[in-house]
Amino acid sequence: METNIKKIEDMSLNAWPSHKMELYDGWILRFSYFYTHRTNSVELFGTSSLPWREKIPYCENEYKRLGTPAIFKISPLVSPDFDYTLENRGYEIQHTTDVMTLCLSDALLDTPYQDVSFSSVIPDSWICSLFDLKGTTNLMHRTVVPSMYRAIPKETICASVQKEGRIIATGLGILDRDYIGIYAIHVKEQYRRQGLARQICTGLLTEGMKKGAENAYLQVVDGNTSAKKLYMSLGFRQFYTYWFRVQPQV
Repeated sequence: METNIKKIEDMSLNAWPSHKMELYDGWILRFSYFYTHRTNSVELFGTSSLPWREKIPYCENEYKRLGTPAIFKISPLVSPDFDYTLENRGYEIQHTTDVMTLCLSDALLDTPYQDVSFSSVIPDSWICSLFDLKGTTNLMHRTVVPSMYRAIPKETICASVQKEGRIIATGLGILDRDYIGIYAIHVKEQYRRQGLARQICTGLLTEGMKKGAENAYLQVVDGNTSAKKLYMSLGFRQFYTYWFRVQPQV
């Protein structure tokens, strides 16, 4: 199980590059102007030689210099003692996230997806539409995030649904080894509960299978019951959970 978790953690790093990254004694410091916790946090990726009591303050100072609190991602690969250490420093848990997986031979892909368009590249128009669907108004985010999407090193399947010439739903598949990762599933509010998200997921999984994917993974924030219900209806099952420890603000 630990090997499979490590594989998915590796693939999720490939799937979502940060604006800036620093390698530090087996840790990766990721910085993206606080666009998301995932792209603005420390990942304990390799073997450390320095003590935590030295490394944690270093990270705090680096993020302070860049203008955000220090954030650490805590997955099952991270020692519980490290999580306790952060808790004792006043770090709070935020954005608990469930990772779900699916063997594509068991996928329930019985939904037509004729409304979905696909592209092998990620157009600027898709990124701008995603910002609008998510309500992203921060100018810095709208400036730097497009370069993050363009920096994805793996093969992508960009999905969208349009109505009256405007994108009303998005999705992104990222192929890595024998997996397809499902990302950026968003539907414009007035078009929700019409099956568009299911069409996009079905389309991405099917197109991924055509390109050789045998498995799929996705990440859903704890408490997003409607999304989790959709994913379970496609055959996804809970695999593991991770969360973020966020530095307290003085």
